[in-house]
Amino acid sequence: MSTDSSNQAPLVAHLIELRNRLLKCVLAILILFLGLYAFANDLYLIVSEPLRLLLPSGSSLIATEVASPFLAPLKLTFATAVLISVPYTLFQAWSFIAPALYKNEKQIAIPLLISSIFLFYAGVLFAYFVVLPLIFGFFTTVGPGEVTVMTDINNYLNFVLKLFFAFGVTFEIPVATYLLIKAGVTTVATLSKKRPYIFLGCFVVGMLITPPDIFSQTLLAIPMWMLFELGLIAGRTVKVVVDGSEEKEQSEQSQST
Repeated sequence: MSTDSSNQAPLVAHLIELRNRLLKCVLAILILFLGLYAFANDLYLIVSEPLRLLLPSGSSLIATEVASPFLAPLKLTFATAVLISVPYTLFQAWSFIAPALYKNEKQIAIPLLISSIFLFYAGVLFAYFVVLPLIFGFFTTVGPGEVTVMTDINNYLNFVLKLFFAFGVTFEIPVATYLLIKAGVTTVATLSKKRPYIFLGCFVVGMLITPPDIFSQTLLAIPMWMLFELGLIAGRTVKVVVDGSEEKEQSEQSQST
């Protein structure tokens, strides 16, 4: 009976710690949201600028629902607060799992954590500064000349947020590739042999996300492929470390014999 209670005590302590860290993350998002709410309309103007700059003369964004002028900036403000709080959220997650990691695992996890944050933000910025102008430049010119482009502000925001999330996750390819190699799920040699299929898959993903023109597809596919190659380069360090440890163990065994 005492053994069961002693086993339950650490579990309860971990659950309490997890709850406290989740509350800290929610509180951080709430504070950021309240601080940014005064700039909600300005944030929307910034996010909508790639489309507004390309709209034909006489066109503008519109609100087709009564509450859209209020809800769209509110939704964007919340999404921005969540986006800004990503480093703090990951720090809380790291603080929760770090005590269970070995020293060598921590040395690997910290660079991966920092690089994943950097790559996610890089994907969002790439989508905003490069992809959105190309997509909207295509959409605003491909339609019939008699049709006036007037996009709903809520539909536009949903479209942009999906792109931000898609590109942010896509730019995590190097980290995902490295972790797969590190965990032993695959190897650098195996992925290298499948390079033609992965290269083709990058263009398929580019075709699904971007407009149906070869330039936009290439603009997404080439960075995805380069990020995959970056993951392979990082994955080769795993092989070097493993080989080095094996050689060290073999030398120690030979010396002992």
